[in-house]
Amino acid sequence: MKRLNIKGVYIFIIIFLIWGIGSFFNLWNSYIIPSPLKIWESFLKLIENGKLIRHIGISLKRIGIGFSITVFLALPLGIFFGTFPRIYMYFKSIFEFLRHTPPLALIPMIILWFGIGETSKIVIIVLASFFPVFLNVLKGISQCDKKYIEVGQVFKLSKKDIFCKIILPNSIPDILIGLKLGIGYSWRAIIGAELIAASSGIGYLILDAQQISRSDIVVLGIIVIGVTGIATDYLFSYLVTSYLKKKKGDYNEEYV
Repeated sequence: MKRLNIKGVYIFIIIFLIWGIGSFFNLWNSYIIPSPLKIWESFLKLIENGKLIRHIGISLKRIGIGFSITVFLALPLGIFFGTFPRIYMYFKSIFEFLRHTPPLALIPMIILWFGIGETSKIVIIVLASFFPVFLNVLKGISQCDKKYIEVGQVFKLSKKDIFCKIILPNSIPDILIGLKLGIGYSWRAIIGAELIAASSGIGYLILDAQQISRSDIVVLGIIVIGVTGIATDYLFSYLVTSYLKKKKGDYNEEYV
């Protein structure tokens, strides 16, 4: 499992101490930088009335749906184009064009096409998370070591067996990296979408707080985004590590 970086916590402690001391001695405007105590009180209030949990749940649900669609699309496309690179050359230009177009820049058109409902949020997530997954799958499949493939050919393996037993297992690390990056991009994209057109979610919570001049809730929302993102990344890393260890154990048992 991915170990928690204890050294990385020190900088957060230092920032928190400076923040708390500065707020206590009124070294800055409390409206611009609210005190930790004020944010803690807002956190407890939002937990008590259920608003914070509801907004987090809505954002996570959108990410789950959008990222599932991304995996459903990006995995087979990456495998197909990685297996047939000559066909990919016909589509590479359009993929590169879409990859360099920020999803948030497409929000006005997406709203015109799909409205401001859930569909537009899902589309933005798919656009943001598709290419990290697709390109890593493509890389893993297309850049498999040729020596491994030649060994399979020496043993007269069929093309199907070469793909299933050599190419696909060799690409697993790249695929997992792509999935991990895709989740991160999904989280950032949904926050941006909710800031522009939404009536729920963490992004909406921040925007609504800004409009009513509640800087404490704005900062709280930012903290929640960071903590939730770290927790999601840590959980995914744990699941991936557990899976790889299990597969390694199964492999060792098979050949003992």
